[in-house]
Amino acid sequence: MIVDGYAPSQMIEDLRKYQAELEIQNKALRYSQQEAEGASERFATLFSNVPLALMVVDEEGLVLASNAMALRLFQPLESDAPLNFLLPFVGQDHTDEVAVAFSSAKQEGTSEVHEVAFLAGSRGQFTGDLHIARIENPLDELAHFICAIIDQGPLLAERQALQESAAVLRQRNEELLLSENRMAAIINSSLDAILCIDERQCITVFNPASTALFECPADQAFGARLGRFLPDVERALDSGRVPAQAMLGEFTATTLLGKQIHVDISVSIERRLRSRAPLRTLPSEGATAPSTEALEHGTVTTIFARDLTAKKLAEAQRTALETQLRESQKMQAMGTMAGGIAHDFNNILSAILGNVELAKQDTASDAPARISLQEIDKAGRRARDLVRQILTFSRNEPPKRSPIQLAELIHETVQLVRVALPPAVDLQVNTPGPIASVLADATQVEQALLNLCTNGILAIGQNRGTVSIELGQTDVTLPFSDHLGVPAGPYVTVRVQDTGGGMSEATMQRIFEPFFTTRQVGQGTGLGLSVVHGIMQTHQGGIDVQSTVGVGSVFTLYFPATQQIPQVAPEAEAAPEVQGSGRHVMYVDDDQALVFLVTRVLTRKGFTVTAFTDPHAALAALKTQASMYDLLVTDYNMPGFSGVELLREAKALRGDLPVALASGYVTPEIEQAALQEGANALIYKPNDVNELCETVQRLMTSPDAHH
Repeated sequence: MIVDGYAPSQMIEDLRKYQAELEIQNKALRYSQQEAEGASERFATLFSNVPLALMVVDEEGLVLASNAMALRLFQPLESDAPLNFLLPFVGQDHTDEVAVAFSSAKQEGTSEVHEVAFLAGSRGQFTGDLHIARIENPLDELAHFICAIIDQGPLLAERQALQESAAVLRQRNEELLLSENRMAAIINSSLDAILCIDERQCITVFNPASTALFECPADQAFGARLGRFLPDVERALDSGRVPAQAMLGEFTATTLLGKQIHVDISVSIERRLRSRAPLRTLPSEGATAPSTEALEHGTVTTIFARDLTAKKLAEAQRTALETQLRESQKMQAMGTMAGGIAHDFNNILSAILGNVELAKQDTASDAPARISLQEIDKAGRRARDLVRQILTFSRNEPPKRSPIQLAELIHETVQLVRVALPPAVDLQVNTPGPIASVLADATQVEQALLNLCTNGILAIGQNRGTVSIELGQTDVTLPFSDHLGVPAGPYVTVRVQDTGGGMSEATMQRIFEPFFTTRQVGQGTGLGLSVVHGIMQTHQGGIDVQSTVGVGSVFTLYFPATQQIPQVAPEAEAAPEVQGSGRHVMYVDDDQALVFLVTRVLTRKGFTVTAFTDPHAALAALKTQASMYDLLVTDYNMPGFSGVELLREAKALRGDLPVALASGYVTPEIEQAALQEGANALIYKPNDVNELCETVQRLMTSPDAHH
């Protein structure tokens, strides 16, 4: 077939000549570089503009280059498959024939295949002639070919398609003219600022949202450079590295009044017809639209700017809530771990304190060993208090709270603090009245205040300074209530301030972690502030910390206020002397030291004790003769067979047998499960031997009493 008087074989021959010319010029590059570049450009121009579908293909069928005509034939729509390999675009009936032609062209240099059915994406298919010519490729082992494809479709069909396309184009032009006003209305009603600029970066469109965002009337914006409002965006566009459609992200903008604001920018760059006539303003709006006179080509850049003020505020609030959630999850995980560790400590401390008490009973009051036993007892009780601090941090159950006045509690705490107060530290107290009551556990609140005061004293160190405690009340409102993690409402505050060295931001992020401390060895366990945090959590309150390095720290505790009136506690009656009178107690615990201790303690008080370290053996004894026991005391956590399971089996054998569960880590879930199974009491470990004996006797005299 002859295209415009230009035979395909002749065209291929011409291409070969150009290639040969390029190869010769390449060898002579050191003498004529400029000529070689010109030849390469002519080759590229010819390849791109020749009215044939041309492709450069390697022997594996990979399309290395294709001109516009080839793309129009094989990929008429962007959604069609890309022209990456040639063979997938060849009909099944001609695949082998085309493959043989490529093999022949590799050997012979040229090859032709006529009337090949090609696939053309959404267009369907067409029939064409394929001309293949091998080209030199010194840089690659794979052979390269130039392929020319001549479409054999009827010319009349093409003319008809062109006529139909012209009719559609005319209709679209009419629709475009009709949609101009509609588009202008959309721009004017957009909530985002929309600006259009020309090649000189001058503003041609400035919608009402732009007027509000940049605080500038539209008539003052027209003709002004983009840099007047968005200098960073103007520099980015001048660099030429911005793609046609791009989300540029966050930028700082400047309003007409000079105020700095944050905006999110996206751009669209396009070449389009523009008017050489002056711009006209749409009626009653600030945007502009081009007239239809004297149109010429030009570049139009549309800029979309979204105000990020509300988003910034929301992000800040979300970040604060996420930080609070992470801290809460971290504290919960640390609390679970601490509770498990405390359980093992309890067994050890119970054995130590119990044996010390027995040793003191067996030792004369004037014996030299008496002093050592008292020191062991003191150390053991301090260790017990430390374990209780761990449990205070780890337990999530609500404390046993009652209405109290914090002023009285503060003065009682101050008396304890003054005993160990260094001479250089001044302790100041301010408890104005009247102050609302709070629902609180007095012992826990006293522990929190002691920890905060001790922390402040250690922060001052050897220097002269002041620790102050101030009582007050306030109404907590949003957003500060979210920061504290408490509901809005009235709160009683306790403010503990010191003039120590203060804390850095990094230290403040970790101060509530258990065992984290900045003190020297021997000056702290790292549990003080974590215990305070746990106490405030169980009291449904919050804690706020403010600190400046070199100035000091302020800890403010927020307790929910209550209208309930504090009750005067009755005086406790003296506990009666424990007399076992031969009553039989079964004691079950997997810790051998505790079994040995409890057996000795209860035996001395007149009880008969049968002890087991294996719960299965204890159950077997109950099955043999359950009636011989007056009380069952079992540990909750035992490997292989828990105390609740033993309780359930014991109640099934003898429903009236009093049963007590002992544990150093009692959660609301554990307590609820034990009571549902019929437990008569819960014994918290570690306890001293007298308390244990009193509990056992009380359960025998009144099995329904809980402890």
